[in-house]
Amino acid sequence: MSDFSFPVRIYWEDTDAGGVVYHANYVRFMERARTEWLRAQGIDQLALRESTSLGFVVREMHLDFLRPARLDDELQVTVAVKERRSASMLFGQEIVCGGTTLLRATVRAACVNLDTMRPARIPAGLFPQTFPIT
Repeated sequence: MSDFSFPVRIYWEDTDAGGVVYHANYVRFMERARTEWLRAQGIDQLALRESTSLGFVVREMHLDFLRPARLDDELQVTVAVKERRSASMLFGQEIVCGGTTLLRATVRAACVNLDTMRPARIPAGLFPQTFPIT
């Protein structure tokens, strides 16, 4: 499923008293992976903001928790582009530990003008042609 993978190690701060990852932290791990995916595409989010006032915000997210991550686990958080529209992208993401999928998610990120928080077209040429608009 993945076009990109980002490693995450589980620390005490990520867990509850039982050593199980707190559910909201999975969202943080996926955000980091999408940010690193953008960086791997050559996109500097700060430069994009400064030059265009544009950025990406989460519009919709669906999570399917399959198994828990635990203290000291080494995870791989994957990012795959499922769909690109003129002002948004749909990502498929998984969090995997040792070959076992712990979480599956879909995340729609919308391009917005960060000054007005209104939807905006994704600039032409920002992403390679491998992600055509549907």
